[in-house]
Amino acid sequence: MLKMRITSALFLGLMLSAPLGAQSTDSLAIFTNPSPHKLVNLPADAAFKEHPKNIILLIGDGMGLAQLHAAKTANGGALNITTLKHMGLIDTQSADNYITDSAAGGTALATGQRVNNGVIAQDAEGRPIRSILHLSEENGKATGLVSTSGITHATPASFIAHDISRNNYEAIAADFLETDIDLFIGGGLEHFTQREDGRDLSRELEDKGYKVFTSLEAAGKAKNGPMAIFTAAGHNPVYPERGHMLPMATQKALEVLSDHQAGFFIMIEGSQIDWGGHANSTPYIVQEALDFDRAVGAALEFAAANGETLVIVTADHETGGMTINGGSDQELTVNARYTSENHTAVMVPVFAYGPGAENFMGVYKNTDIFEKMKALFKF
Repeated sequence: MLKMRITSALFLGLMLSAPLGAQSTDSLAIFTNPSPHKLVNLPADAAFKEHPKNIILLIGDGMGLAQLHAAKTANGGALNITTLKHMGLIDTQSADNYITDSAAGGTALATGQRVNNGVIAQDAEGRPIRSILHLSEENGKATGLVSTSGITHATPASFIAHDISRNNYEAIAADFLETDIDLFIGGGLEHFTQREDGRDLSRELEDKGYKVFTSLEAAGKAKNGPMAIFTAAGHNPVYPERGHMLPMATQKALEVLSDHQAGFFIMIEGSQIDWGGHANSTPYIVQEALDFDRAVGAALEFAAANGETLVIVTADHETGGMTINGGSDQELTVNARYTSENHTAVMVPVFAYGPGAENFMGVYKNTDIFEKMKALFKF
């Protein structure tokens, strides 16, 4: 009997220690970073106002702690994000599911209300919910959106549109015309110009006074909004194929919005960390997270010099059930495994820098991000 118990225990231990067949070491598990980036140099004695005039909210879609630590490892043990001293954790569930999707996750951050998965910023009765972007407009602030996905995709849509389904891209695009957003940069031109209803929303934007561009380069000399910069017909390519679109778009947006006397709100999304998680691809995840960190660096440099700008870095959810099985800060290498090809329910991190940053410490709900921004803006 004792021999049988020992044999059974040994067999069980071997089974538990063996990697799953679908998670064998291959090109999707390991990434070595060929070009680590330098961190921005933030002053130790930056002087901040008591309340922010500007808020920059950066969302790494699908970025959990493992994604963040993988990127940190591949960048030699440091990121712009991980230099920040004020940090917390948020839980991410939606109104109808323990595991949120990006529409509900984005809506919670944008509006302070939990909605059902797939819904864009409207309540159970179909009534629109005003976002922090809408409130900023109503209070005289400039507003902006930047995304490495289509600008009509779930996360940016949650800040500007209202719809029963995140997949109603053409209706979401039309909602842009119902606001006075000062600048938006991202893909999704086709939802504005190649529409079933025959409308050309790019022309309608121009009629409303917008400068409309189809690349960041074309918009290079334009300094004043309102401005729409489309960087792709659909979604933007993956990094590094799209180049430094995200940090460049961040810098461009801050250049345009910072002229506004009453201040501004902007949401900047690194969309494709999530897509790398769905693909269970370590190279995809880490390169997107590193690109996102460069955009964070641009925002932090602006905030440090400005003194009235709060930078918040967070995520809408984790994707892939990523865990790190090995790596080296010296070799810039990370080895990961995955438990899912979808989102998970684990808490995600929040980092903050600038006036009011201390309010983002602790463990709280995703909806509290909105409430904290609203309170700091004194809306």
